Amino acid sequence: MRPHVEVIHEDDYVWHAAELAGGEGRAVERRLSVDEEDGSSSLRVDFRTGWGRGPGIHHATTEFYVLDGSMTYGGRRLGAGGYLYLPKGVPADAVTFAEGTRVLHYREYGDAGFDPVDSLDAPRWDGAREDVIVLDSAAMSWDAVPNPGPMPGLFIKYLHVDPVTGFYTRLVHAQEGWADHRLAHHPCYEEAYTVQGLMEYNFGTLDLGTYFFRPARVKHGHFTSLAGGATWLLRSDGELYNWYTENEWVRWGGESVNWGPGEGRMRFSQSAHDLGRGSTRRDDHDRELLNASLAYAREQGATDSGWFPPGHGPDRSLLAVAKAMDAARLQGGHAGHHEHGDEHEHGQWGADPAGLEHAHERESHNWGQGRPWKPGDPVPAPIISTLPVRSRSRGRWDGDGM
Repeated sequence: MRPHVEVIHEDDYVWHAAELAGGEGRAVERRLSVDEEDGSSSLRVDFRTGWGRGPGIHHATTEFYVLDGSMTYGGRRLGAGGYLYLPKGVPADAVTFAEGTRVLHYREYGDAGFDPVDSLDAPRWDGAREDVIVLDSAAMSWDAVPNPGPMPGLFIKYLHVDPVTGFYTRLVHAQEGWADHRLAHHPCYEEAYTVQGLMEYNFGTLDLGTYFFRPARVKHGHFTSLAGGATWLLRSDGELYNWYTENEWVRWGGESVNWGPGEGRMRFSQSAHDLGRGSTRRDDHDRELLNASLAYAREQGATDSGWFPPGHGPDRSLLAVAKAMDAARLQGGHAGHHEHGDEHEHGQWGADPAGLEHAHERESHNWGQGRPWKPGDPVPAPIISTLPVRSRSRGRWDGDGM
């Protein structure tokens, strides 16, 4: 399982010797995200010399995307935008990278192992499927994203889609001025590396070289695409469905044992709203774009609520508590004191908490694990993420969308 990483800038990370078995030449890598259980990795690789290796079979489904420089696969040379998909267990042809080339490199469902073969006629592994894909994405046209959100302005280039699992790799571009005032969560993980442009959203700033890995069901949104728009290479381990949330809130608390006044007891409570108090990260232009998104949604018949920057407007956690207390009073103030108490408590807060979990929620060791989902299945609620991995240049997170 990979940790929640949001947001880092690659320049904040150190270089390691690249883990590219069986090749000749020198390369280094920055490890953006790694699954230490199965070896899956998302890496930024620089080739300090020319580098290459012959035909072979990868132990992981492997992808390369050229940011700068050139890559040659099976005699076909590709420059910036070149994309190579090499399925696990399937013989792949020789590949070389020119000195100075910069790439994104992904391994999924396996480690960096590589078995040389004499030719592409070598047998596939049992269960191996799909074929090698070689694309020049720079020559592909952009297609409008279906159902892009409350405003038009999202475009896509599909690089690979697994016909069985729905796992996909794609380029996504948000034109300047595109915005979405809502928060979304998905049944699958989502990761992205910013290859161009500038965007603000609930976790901070996405500019060239920024990266995130977001486990399934973590909320994200409040997007504003700024000067020049923004473009990402984006991957998800399943078909991406958008489930939206508004008026979100998180509150926590307890009772100190020995750290209150005089080292004594003290009740305490904080909220995501408290973390955002005084935040000035969303400027007037951001607010204008988000309010335009809200207005557009309402023109389409939506009944979405108003948007407030983090720490501004009412503390929604207090409003929710007040509504629950009102509901308890209307029910006679006795919720929880008879055999149907749980039903009353659920009514005060809305849905039954058990109904908000994935059907197989408790069979996994991690809440954020992606699980198969199809239309008609119950929709699991979002999960909170309080401490995503952030690199130093990204600054403090104000708790927006926690």
